Amino acid sequence: MSDPNHPHARRINPIASFIFMSRWLQLPLYLGLILAQCVYVFHFWVELKDLIGAALGNEAALQHIIAAVTVPNAPPPTKLNETTIMLVVLGLIDVVMISNLLIMVIVGGYETFVSRMHLEDHPDQPEWLSHVNASVLKTKLATAIIGISSIHLLKTFINAQVYDAKTLLAQTGIHVAFLLSAMAIAYTDRLMTGTQNGSKHH
Repeated sequence: MSDPNHPHARRINPIASFIFMSRWLQLPLYLGLILAQCVYVFHFWVELKDLIGAALGNEAALQHIIAAVTVPNAPPPTKLNETTIMLVVLGLIDVVMISNLLIMVIVGGYETFVSRMHLEDHPDQPEWLSHVNASVLKTKLATAIIGISSIHLLKTFINAQVYDAKTLLAQTGIHVAFLLSAMAIAYTDRLMTGTQNGSKHH
């Protein structure tokens, strides 16, 4: 923090100060994402409750589970079998991974673009938050999106018999595009980091 009595300290002019304070306009966006996180938590527990209820023989819960996992043009299962349980669990994992993505955007975005949280001495500070910046955040978001895409691709392959080859190839191509994008982002970040470190030594 600069010393106001330092001879080189400069007072920020009102226009620059106003522009800098505009970063707080992002606060409602992050609060909105927290509400979206609450919706995902509610959805997770509804699905988990129905899965447990179906396993215990609740017919209404079973019908809800079957309706949730049945894809168009596929014969619906008549009971809670291994494939049905797998599809429900993959849906739960999908919710968790999207929730993790939300946390990274909320915490990392607020720390990077709005205000410091000063969590250095907090025992639960995320490991990645100590060195977060816009580049690191983009790389982690790309990695999280790849994980989410993998779950959706696996769900498609489980029901591969009801999809045509064009759909399967399109989803695989999209997943490969996510992979290549993440690799490009990571490589670009590495180049930028190397350039910055090289300039510091000169």
